[in-house]
Amino acid sequence: MKYLSLVIVFALVVATFGQTDSLRVEGEKHLKNIKQLTFGGENAEAYFSFDGKKLIFQSKRDEMPCDQIFTMNIDGSNVQRVSNGEGRTTCSYYFKNGKKILYASTFGGKKECPPNPDFSKGYVWAIYPDYDIYTSTPDGKNIKNLTNSPGYDAEATVAPNGKKMVFTSERDGDLELYSMDMNGKNVKRLTFEPGYDGGAFFSPDSKMIVYRGSHPTDPKLVERDKQLLKEHLIVPTVFEVWVMNADGSNKRQVTKLNSASFAPFFLPDGKRIIFCTNYFATDPKKRNFDLAIINVDGTGLERVTFNESFDGFPMFSPDGKKFVFASNRNAAKPGDTNVFIADWVE
Repeated sequence: MKYLSLVIVFALVVATFGQTDSLRVEGEKHLKNIKQLTFGGENAEAYFSFDGKKLIFQSKRDEMPCDQIFTMNIDGSNVQRVSNGEGRTTCSYYFKNGKKILYASTFGGKKECPPNPDFSKGYVWAIYPDYDIYTSTPDGKNIKNLTNSPGYDAEATVAPNGKKMVFTSERDGDLELYSMDMNGKNVKRLTFEPGYDGGAFFSPDSKMIVYRGSHPTDPKLVERDKQLLKEHLIVPTVFEVWVMNADGSNKRQVTKLNSASFAPFFLPDGKRIIFCTNYFATDPKKRNFDLAIINVDGTGLERVTFNESFDGFPMFSPDGKKFVFASNRNAAKPGDTNVFIADWVE
């Protein structure tokens, strides 16, 4: 009987290991014990709380017309909607003290979901002018407006020291990066190059910022982007990864891949960056996105994921041991994007 119990336990361990290992694609040596946390719908941009116990993410699920903000434990349990269910939401994050969350929403303009972008103009992203940044308690109560400027305000993330946040805004007529205090005071513009700068995150020591940038030099492309921005659209086909000091000084381009490289995040050592890119895609439309690592100085490019669809929005837990990302792998139906968590292996 004792022997039988041991056999059953061993079988359960093997089954569990096989299930988690089956989510890992050959070549993904940095990922171990991958676990799927969401199952169905469009789930993305999952970011850790500063104590490493919770995730906050955006999701379009259960017949919802557009994205709302949810939280869950890092094992996928206790999923709760924390946005108010109105408008479209994106780009959520925890405050350092865990007592507040932030996210961007369009509900201050209209309670209905804004329309999807007009793809007759090609593959474009919508930059909804009703987006503003809001804060609330972690349960979604006590919602307060943090920005109130004309046009798009979104993509806010918090420095690990809890003192500043960085965000993207078109308040000065172009899509630029700004920093501000956690109460919305002392707004400072950080980027000034024509084009789009956004998707920014701080380094572990809060002294640097990594971001995605699109700065075409061809006059025709510059004019195209200006006209599209008037229609609240951008073309996301070429982004490069950039870094700068937290005060906006010492800007330098990290990648020169001429691809759509975005969602950059610092590794725990602060010397490398992981990001999403279609640089490795072999199909003509470059639809396959993978995660890759690169040194801050632009050397040492290394592919991390090898799934033949989409892997993106990477983030490390505060202790550097866990790694969360969004992926199309193991999708129940085409178009499903889910949140996955894994152990990180150096």
